[in-house]
Amino acid sequence: MQQDKKKVSVLFMLFATLFCVCLITANVLETKQLSFGPINLTAGIIVFPVSYIINDVVCEVWGYQRTRMLIWMGFAMNFFFVIMGAIADWIPGAPYWHGEEGFHVIFGLAPRIAFASFIAFIAGSFINAYVMSKMKLRSEGANFSARAILSTVFGELTDSVIFFPLALGGVIPWEEMPSLMISQVALKTIYEILVLPITIRVVAFTKKHDHEDVFDNDINYNIFNILKI
Repeated sequence: MQQDKKKVSVLFMLFATLFCVCLITANVLETKQLSFGPINLTAGIIVFPVSYIINDVVCEVWGYQRTRMLIWMGFAMNFFFVIMGAIADWIPGAPYWHGEEGFHVIFGLAPRIAFASFIAFIAGSFINAYVMSKMKLRSEGANFSARAILSTVFGELTDSVIFFPLALGGVIPWEEMPSLMISQVALKTIYEILVLPITIRVVAFTKKHDHEDVFDNDINYNIFNILKI
């Protein structure tokens, strides 16, 4: 099915808005540490997997090219949030204000962690979209559940393999890295599986509402070809 480039989809705009909000929210929630038995996590796990689910929905309905635009939009909005937060954190607070320490914990993101987060997000998101797109072509649109799960595994694995060494290498023991990365990927994939029935219904509703079901035949997968939608 061919996309009408003159058509502005309200649902696509809503997904794009939620995608950006999820990324920004995850940045704030990452400042809280959680422990479940022997597993240590950040509160960002509550919302970050939602961005991969939206990635799957957009790629399934509107194709890789719209997803590429969505990923770069999310990157830009998240980058803007981090930069504005860093500037606000750098400006001295008023003498009567006593929230400096808490504000710094949330918005004083270390450059190393910010860099690792951005690189991991770009790589993981595009791997997720690429796998989703190619599997849809090969399966001729069948087996959405398998495509959604496998694309998440590849995307989250790429994200973890890049983020943890760049952000925490030398901070935590290197021998702990594999188990930490595997637990992150496993938990986020389980998250995807648990909400899969909802994802399937959202995809079906969106396809029916927008009359879209794009197959990425003969497209350019260059991640920097941003304006080609």
